[in-house]
Amino acid sequence: MERPGELAGRQVATTSEHQCRSLPESPVQGKTLAKQVRVMLTPMSVTGRDVSRHWRQKSLLEAFAYCERNSAAGGSRLRSQAGSDTERDTSDGEDEEASCGEDEPTPLSAYERKRLKNVKENAEFFASLKLFESAAKLRKTTTKPQPQGIKRFKHAKVKAEPALRRSKRLQGVDPLGVPLPEKQIPAELSVEEQPRLPPLGPIPMIPAAQEEEPELTEEFLSGWAKISQVKHQKPEMSLPNLESYKAGLRSMGLKEDAVAKVVHSRVYCVAVHPSESSTLVAAGDKEGHVALWNLDCPLEDSVHAFSPHCRAVGCLHFSPMNPAHLLSLSFDGTVRCGDVTQAVFDEVYRNEEYALSSFDFLSSDASTLVVGMWETGVAVVDRRTPGKSTELFADLNSVTRTVHVHPVNREYFIAAGARNVGIYDVRQLKRRGSQPVVSLVGHSKSLASAYFSPLTGNRVVTTCADDTLRIFGTNCLSSMAPILTTIRHNNNTGRWLTRFRAEWDPKRDDCFVVGSMSRPREIQVFHTTGALVHSFSSEDHLGSVCSINACHPTRYIVAGGNSSGRLHVFKE
Repeated sequence: MERPGELAGRQVATTSEHQCRSLPESPVQGKTLAKQVRVMLTPMSVTGRDVSRHWRQKSLLEAFAYCERNSAAGGSRLRSQAGSDTERDTSDGEDEEASCGEDEPTPLSAYERKRLKNVKENAEFFASLKLFESAAKLRKTTTKPQPQGIKRFKHAKVKAEPALRRSKRLQGVDPLGVPLPEKQIPAELSVEEQPRLPPLGPIPMIPAAQEEEPELTEEFLSGWAKISQVKHQKPEMSLPNLESYKAGLRSMGLKEDAVAKVVHSRVYCVAVHPSESSTLVAAGDKEGHVALWNLDCPLEDSVHAFSPHCRAVGCLHFSPMNPAHLLSLSFDGTVRCGDVTQAVFDEVYRNEEYALSSFDFLSSDASTLVVGMWETGVAVVDRRTPGKSTELFADLNSVTRTVHVHPVNREYFIAAGARNVGIYDVRQLKRRGSQPVVSLVGHSKSLASAYFSPLTGNRVVTTCADDTLRIFGTNCLSSMAPILTTIRHNNNTGRWLTRFRAEWDPKRDDCFVVGSMSRPREIQVFHTTGALVHSFSSEDHLGSVCSINACHPTRYIVAGGNSSGRLHVFKE
């Protein structure tokens, strides 16, 4: 028996003689390419036993096919290896010489040939069954042609649910099967059946709470009329120092007696009386109530609520010329003026077709109003004209959420729509096709509000649902208004909170107040540069989101309303 070294030497010698012979199936493998020899030596068993090898199925098939072709031609050259490298069966030298340089499949063992034979027989057997042809024919017979034209949609079958077992009480019978008498339930009007408009004419100032004593109401109304006789000072045009303003804000706090539930449901609007001696705050809620709270009186006798409307109160303003008048606008289509001297809510305007959204005083003496409507445009109303008809109606081709009049050039007003904000000239309004003088662009979602700065009107702050507060420059009302500052602010209040509306502090032309979703709960004051000036908070008394906020025109007072009907008043 030859050793592995001697076998390797003999193979190298054979290769050098330019003979291309098939190497035996052993751990020693060789490959010849253009007279270059690469020999890979591995230990071989000295016992002379066959070394088992793992053949890939593809290689086995190729080798088997090669052997079958040679055996059919009568020239099979498969070599058998029995553990020794003795004589090998070869073809004549000419065939060997012709096949030099070509890769021949490595010979197979007897086990591998038998395995390949079984594979081939199985393949021939499955091919004789013709399964693929049968499946193709069956698929053609079962496939229906697609109908042309209009397709008919089949309605989903409704599964018959088994009848639920119900008790005798739910079936309306007694244990013996005798029908029980029907219970008489008091009829209640649904939201759709409730009247959208309140009664015509003035409504007396009767408290919504029937248990309230008439003497207390009369005392409150007389006190309201008394503080309204003193004219309040208008804010100065020259802005005070910002540091002194910050110091004034830091001196404000929230006490326990400055928090009260004044209305039944969500607060939609807040207004602060301009009195210098007393603190009177008004709020309107979702159910049409208007409440007034005198913080100078004991809490049990200081809140008085009325019901001048039957739908949500969207806007409240004390008259700038006569603070004894409180004007309120409601979604029920009416604008009313609460006259404390007459103790009535007089009707100023009525619209039975469209719901109203907001209003503002178009003239400085509060005799003319511009009223915004949800579905269409605006209406100009003159309170001095007999009757409740409009002087002018203009369709703005957009939803109108808020309207606000320019503080200096009062012929201009700004209207915030769905995603558009425009400044309009009242003198150019038309019933159809009214175009804005200036458009404030850049909003990607719906708007909640847009207001002019209170002293000069040179800036506009908008609140948008894209979580951004924007400040526009409106120095020139004849060109595009550039964006001066953008402030990232979480305005996603959700379904159960009133939407934020950033409103200017009447004392300054460069600071505004807005609610906040951050924790701990707070009310934020921003500068037009985007800087946070101050945050009103109280760990003990402020635990909810104040969506709607209003400031006193001259004093350091901020009132915030939440969605449960509470007011929080920060003051010095």
